[in-house]
Amino acid sequence: MASIDLDKVLDKAWAEQDLAKILTAPVSALKGVSDRDGQLLQEAFGVKTVADLANLKYFRWASALAALNTSAR
Repeated sequence: MASIDLDKVLDKAWAEQDLAKILTAPVSALKGVSDRDGQLLQEAFGVKTVADLANLKYFRWASALAALNTSAR
C-alpha cells in the first residue's frame, strides 16, 4: 500500500481531512497551487478538484512517460 505525508503535499487546512474529502477539494488544496492556478486549470481543462486533476488524461500521459523514463535507467 502506498503512503504519503499529507503535510508535504497539502495546504495546512486540508492535511487533517479524510481522503474522500481531499479528492473533492479544489486543486488549490495542494501545496504550491494557488487559487489562480486552480482557475486557470478549470478554464483550460475543466479541472475543479484534486480528483479531476488526477484523472486528467494529459496528467496521466505525462506521468506514464516519466515512469517509462525512470524504468529505462
